[in-house]
Amino acid sequence: MTNVIKEKVALVTGASRGIGRAIALALAEAGADVAVNYISNEHEAIDVSNAIGVSGHRSIVVQADVSQDAEVKRIVKTIEHDLGEIDILVNNAGIARPRTMDTITEQDWEKLLTTNLSASFLVTQAVLPPMRRKRWGRIINISSVAAQVGGVVGPHYAASKAGLIGLTHYYAAQLVKEGITVNTIAPGPIRTDMSGALPQLSESDIPVGRFGTPEEIASVAVLLACNGFITGQTINVNGGRYFD
Repeated sequence: MTNVIKEKVALVTGASRGIGRAIALALAEAGADVAVNYISNEHEAIDVSNAIGVSGHRSIVVQADVSQDAEVKRIVKTIEHDLGEIDILVNNAGIARPRTMDTITEQDWEKLLTTNLSASFLVTQAVLPPMRRKRWGRIINISSVAAQVGGVVGPHYAASKAGLIGLTHYYAAQLVKEGITVNTIAPGPIRTDMSGALPQLSESDIPVGRFGTPEEIASVAVLLACNGFITGQTINVNGGRYFD
């Protein structure tokens, strides 16, 4: 199955660490060339790109705040020049700033929605034209179990991640006849650098009895990149936190 994406070009946003890093490495292992996007963790992004190069695949790092349309257009042009047109997009970039409903401000709300939801819209819009022309593409949005159960980060985070599921449904329905699949992965509690700064569940709160790993999310991303018959779906990788 992995031959399906051999020599395809993938863009993974927020790929310098955590889930994004694992997905970038897994897509390269499956045969893709990968653009590693980052906003501030340059050394980590370079490490990811170098690891991909060692595996025998092409990779570049592209710095951008993907919530800004001009920056999105800039990196898409760079990727097209250096690697080729983007075939696989993983909208992974996101932030989590814990707030309760008593402490959240309008600025908190706007920042999370812009970074976690608007960015995915902007990047998707930017990569769609060549996908539609070639009638082949894979778009994978990284949501969260918080979209389904509310979570512990706050209303802004839950709403931004739920919005990704709605965005997925729209694009999947519109593009289903054009060879482009659009899906969401909704991770549960995953052990990453970001998760260490968040209000935590204990392992006893997770039905499988442990936190997930970034690699367990990455394996699902590879599946969705390789499979042309799954579209419009939310794949729950959450250790039993939510049943759909």
